[in-house]
Amino acid sequence: MPTSSLPGRRRSAVTLAALTVVGSTLAATPAAFAAPGDNGTVKVHVVGTAVEARLNQPKVCLFYLDAFNFDVAEGITWTLVTQPAVTGGATLGGKITLDTGAGRTANLTLPDGQYKLTWKIDGGNGAGKHKVFKVNCPDRPGGGPGGPGGGPGGPHGGPPAGGGGLAHTQDFAPVAGAAAVGLVVAGGAVYLRLRRRPDGAA
Repeated sequence: MPTSSLPGRRRSAVTLAALTVVGSTLAATPAAFAAPGDNGTVKVHVVGTAVEARLNQPKVCLFYLDAFNFDVAEGITWTLVTQPAVTGGATLGGKITLDTGAGRTANLTLPDGQYKLTWKIDGGNGAGKHKVFKVNCPDRPGGGPGGPGGGPGGPHGGPPAGGGGLAHTQDFAPVAGAAAVGLVVAGGAVYLRLRRRPDGAA
């Protein structure tokens, strides 16, 4: 009388289902382990632009920094330096408190030229995020570039102005993805091995 392989098939199906669930869980872990600093953004606004506008304004004169979409109670530290960097060039820096996940600076000004904005969440990992923009005030007394590092020229590192400008963020997706693929392959091997046992295979 032939022996039924139904119990073996049930065991193999349960094993494969369990491994699939574990693999799916690991594949989803990058979001859970995202390093502080991956959320939220900062934009440069011309003075007079409403905070709610969320506009990209890559060329400004008198301006302010608008931070939003951060976690509640976080704070960020920001710096502005000439781009490309020049020893003794104009710089600004400060902090923005984000009691509701959003905040802004007071009105700011810099000599005409190109600048790199870098911001980092207080206590976060990595080098922070950045974007590049230009200060150009045609009516400024004296005219022309007013500080070291000013004048035209493409950015050296980072995306063009107004492009969002994310950089140097932590990314755990490749590691978790490789682990998930390994588990799925292992699950397939176990499934085939269990199915072959009723036929006498090792």
